[in-house]
Amino acid sequence: MKGKTMSNEREFGIVVYGATGYTGRLVADYLNRQYGVNGDINWAMAGRSQSKLEAVRDELGIAADLPLIVADAADAASVKSMVGRCSVVLTTVGPYQLYGNELVAACAAAGTDYVDLCGEPGWMSEMIGAHHETAKTSGARIVFSCGFDSIPFDLGVFFLQQVATQTLGQKVACVKGRVRGSKGGWSGGTLASFKATMAAAAKNPELINVLDNPFALTPGFIGADQPPGTEPIYDNSIESWVAPFVMATINTKNIHRSNFLLDHQYGADFVYDEMIITGPGDDGEAIANAIASDTSMANDQTQPGEGPTKEQRETGFYDILFVGENDKGESVRISVYGDMDPGYGSTSKMIAESAISLLKTPSDSSGGVLTPASAMGSNLVERLQKNAGLTFKIE
Repeated sequence: MKGKTMSNEREFGIVVYGATGYTGRLVADYLNRQYGVNGDINWAMAGRSQSKLEAVRDELGIAADLPLIVADAADAASVKSMVGRCSVVLTTVGPYQLYGNELVAACAAAGTDYVDLCGEPGWMSEMIGAHHETAKTSGARIVFSCGFDSIPFDLGVFFLQQVATQTLGQKVACVKGRVRGSKGGWSGGTLASFKATMAAAAKNPELINVLDNPFALTPGFIGADQPPGTEPIYDNSIESWVAPFVMATINTKNIHRSNFLLDHQYGADFVYDEMIITGPGDDGEAIANAIASDTSMANDQTQPGEGPTKEQRETGFYDILFVGENDKGESVRISVYGDMDPGYGSTSKMIAESAISLLKTPSDSSGGVLTPASAMGSNLVERLQKNAGLTFKIE
């Protein structure tokens, strides 16, 4: 039986696993404020400590009858029990390569849908190999990268291709993602994931090939040569200098996997790259070079559980331009805008709405290790615009 048909049979609709962590608290707060406790979402909080869960529930002003579940990544039985009680697991417990193996395996086996915030392509590649077929059989939709990486980018390309079909009569084979502006910080959890990936690569040099390969998440398929995106360049299509974007290494892989899972709707020779707009002229070039040489993330000592303040989250934003061109030289432009800081304020809303999208949108297709675009597509675009402060706009 597929996991999607179980939503009325399981005790909970959504379980927020890692609810006492920095991002997990934001997710729980969003669900409580947006949907309440006794509505049709039927959600619960989960984590390692009953007392910490109770404390967070009280601190956030969540009703005392919200169910709490004790589960620990180190205790496979507790993870399996949690997975069996819900239709969707929303997990913020990372680095996922350290704490996610048992959870993904349990969800794939049980037909339980799963969303996370993973930006760890080496681990994602392993999970695809290990669990995609099992999840297809059980109906579990395992969806990685449901935060800033990679929803605005994955759905941005998806939305652009829909617009291209309507305006140009066909999808486009070349898309550029260009970050026009953003304001916000990263948390200790993001840094921990980044450093765990670097440590894993140091121990296993083959992982470097995965990190460098834009088709690392499309097993058996290698598409057209892709722009490297590793050096500042002048982009004639927008008349500006552009610089390397730190999230591109994961976003590009997810977008190519979306195309792969959507039977290459974007084309078998689809080309995509992602960079930061720094402006025209000498100033733009100087800023691009400064960004390219920045090592602040590698040297940051922020610890897990730490992150931007409430004011920083609420005054943050992001603005991403997507430019698509077909082989006739015709183009289409769309933008994706988020109303809070990308990494946490907006991310917590995006992953919550992803979980709800899966819960409320049964799938007739088999499950598998999917992407936001291939699993939820237009339904998630609509939810994000209605509830989560995102705007998808034709320019």
